Amino acid sequence: MLISVKNLCKEYNNEGVITKALCGVSFDIEKGEFVAIMGPSGSGKSTLMQLLGFLDRPTDGQYSFEGRDALKLSDDELAFFRNQKIGFVFQSFNLLPRTTVFENVELPLLYDERKESRSLISKKVHEALRAVGLEQRINNFSNQLSGGEQQRVAIARALVNDPALILADEPTGNLDSKNGLQIMKILQRLNDQGHTIVMVTHETYTSEHAKRIIQMLDGKMVDDYLVKNRRIADGEEELLK
Repeated sequence: MLISVKNLCKEYNNEGVITKALCGVSFDIEKGEFVAIMGPSGSGKSTLMQLLGFLDRPTDGQYSFEGRDALKLSDDELAFFRNQKIGFVFQSFNLLPRTTVFENVELPLLYDERKESRSLISKKVHEALRAVGLEQRINNFSNQLSGGEQQRVAIARALVNDPALILADEPTGNLDSKNGLQIMKILQRLNDQGHTIVMVTHETYTSEHAKRIIQMLDGKMVDDYLVKNRRIADGEEELLK
């Protein structure tokens, strides 16, 4: 089991006003799953994503990651998990604008305590960019790329450390439908290759690429079901045009 959460809750205290963002959420996620977390604004899906990615701590409940109790991890251990175990893909790409594609993708490796050699770092960056079809753009600056290309760089950055889990927060939110579909096909292909993906989305067409959907409403999980007619990605040549 990769992830197990039981009765997970998150409350925010704003000058004595308590807001329950998440309440009593329970589910398991196995390695190799592609799970879409859906719900309207304010449903708790982004809060849940933050907790799963060790960006925040829950108020109550249990969270186990790879068999370890996440609530007992120190701040240093949480930082290690974020860097080594989780690959993040954000709606806004979060690329450094005046640095090259190579430099953006290598960032997680630079924070790796193992201090790998430059040749190994270069190899990993090339492999990650090859996986998203952008190896030919490796020396371009990120602000020279289209929105779809920037998101593909962000996915490569998430992949470069070979994480146990990829968390994608509205990965198509800033893209048009054509580029959004390309991104979803890339994520689906990565999942078909064995990568575990959890994605927050409010768009039905993106969720159809997942294998399973968790539906959120008012901070609670209201449904959890398998996708019956999962969209099938095109061949690699078509995918990367």
